[in-house]
Amino acid sequence: MANRRTFLESAALGAAALTLSQRVAAAARDRAPLRVVSTWDFGIAANRAAWAVLSAGGSALDAVEAGARIPEADLNNHSVGRAGYPDRDGHVSLDASIMNGDGRCGAVAALEHIAHPVSVARRVMEKTPHVLLVGAGALQFALEQGFSSEELLTPESEQAWKEWRKSAQYQPVINAETRSYEKPGGPANHDTIGMLARDRQGRLAGACTTSGLAWKLRGRVGDSPIVGAGLYVDDEVGAATSTGVGEEVIRNAGSFLVVELMRQGRSPQDACREAVRRIARRNPKSAKEIQVGFLALNRDGEAGAWALQKGFSYAVCDAHKQDALLPAPSLY
Repeated sequence: MANRRTFLESAALGAAALTLSQRVAAAARDRAPLRVVSTWDFGIAANRAAWAVLSAGGSALDAVEAGARIPEADLNNHSVGRAGYPDRDGHVSLDASIMNGDGRCGAVAALEHIAHPVSVARRVMEKTPHVLLVGAGALQFALEQGFSSEELLTPESEQAWKEWRKSAQYQPVINAETRSYEKPGGPANHDTIGMLARDRQGRLAGACTTSGLAWKLRGRVGDSPIVGAGLYVDDEVGAATSTGVGEEVIRNAGSFLVVELMRQGRSPQDACREAVRRIARRNPKSAKEIQVGFLALNRDGEAGAWALQKGFSYAVCDAHKQDALLPAPSLY
């Protein structure tokens, strides 16, 4: 009886210690700072909008949607939203995804005539049993949800398209969006805004939105609306997003890979570095001619990034780093 009593008491103490440890860990996560991170320099303005939501006690999900809508509406940004460069036939089509840390997610691809695909993606998540709607079906759904139809091809984008048609060169130029003579996602390139946030309750969320590769084949879809490629979020571990040539990210399930590497104990930066290395190992020659970058945020609010080529930067906003733009380390 004494041995049984001792065993039961020890088991009870062990269970109590485990429960206390779990509570301490949860409390530590809840004390981790509010943070929002996003890709590229135009992420600074997006971060401000997201930070306004977070600092007012809003959810990470509301924050990333609000942040992503800023570049979507920017007429000077030709890689995201309504001023995006068209496909080779002159049609502007947009892709976006949004994901909450509890696994809920929504996305749209090849969506035309709607300026804010990230908000349509959220409606897909919240109003349908589906994850991804595409093309005419995505447009029909958006209109049924009350979104306005509009012409997305701006005069500036149309003129750039006409100039491109004179040479019709499909090869992207690495980091063209950073050059002073080209707007973000210049006519020879494309890009994305990927955004990740952590709120006061320790919840994570992410959004990714783009007009895709300039002059792409009609119907082409990159990684941005593909959950697990351009974006992945798990409250238990962290979140990741990507930028650059989406085909390579899709082939490697890039953002999911980054999160799984963090699950194994790697830091956000180390996880991004390993994902980049895997892309390079798969096709070393191609990896030297393109750009792919990853950005990650773990559940404790630690951020990190890595890219194939120099030039990728990411914006950070928290209580200490307002409007900070940090260079990402690179493989080459």
